[in-house]
Amino acid sequence: MTKINTSLHSSRRKSRKAHFSAPSSVRRVIMSAPLNKELREKHNVRSIPIRKDDEVIITRGSNKGREGKVTSVYRLKYVVHIERVSREKSSGQSVPIGIHPSKCLITKLKLDKDRENILDRISKGREEKAKKGKESA
Repeated sequence: MTKINTSLHSSRRKSRKAHFSAPSSVRRVIMSAPLNKELREKHNVRSIPIRKDDEVIITRGSNKGREGKVTSVYRLKYVVHIERVSREKSSGQSVPIGIHPSKCLITKLKLDKDRENILDRISKGREEKAKKGKESA
């Protein structure tokens, strides 16, 4: 069997190196979060790179079910910080808990012109793919 995408490595070592030494632009795409059912049907998009001011629900881990607004996207650590999701240090200081975006569900998007263009572009591609599928069948 031949490789489908020759630009990607299937080697564990090389895949990990690519992941952890990825530039910020690539990390943005890796840090995508799924949309909830309503948004998915409205925009015809399954997931989108997360950004500050999106509203999310945590779907995995000990904080499952907690919701809040994304306060920061920490690309270096591959985590997002969500308001009111924090823990107390022994000194009493509150520190945010990092959550991976794939373990969140976006419930409300912060839409601006660029984000709307991205959503339009993805949904147009989906529609064209669906048309091609119907024609060949």
